[in-house]
Amino acid sequence: MTMHVLALRMELRLPSADSLKAKRSIITPIVEGARRRFQVASAEIERQDVWHEAALGFVAVSGRAGHSTEVIDEVERFVWSFPEVEVVEASRSWLEEDR
Repeated sequence: MTMHVLALRMELRLPSADSLKAKRSIITPIVEGARRRFQVASAEIERQDVWHEAALGFVAVSGRAGHSTEVIDEVERFVWSFPEVEVVEASRSWLEEDR
């Protein structure tokens, strides 16, 4: 049995955030929305105390590599759809385990 785990890291700029509260109001719908819509693990993973920047992480787990890729593709498009964020960088990494 093979487990395919694909992680997506997205570095964001939040030009309109003028406080940590404003930042949270932008980030929360992205993180929570990805969890609900795509059944992925998601979190703000760095820069929690910086107003204008965020690093978000998303992880999809599947028995098929293609399915993990499809899910992460959808999540990435979802993040890009928020006009209040600027995507600075997006990177992916695989963890595959064969048993």
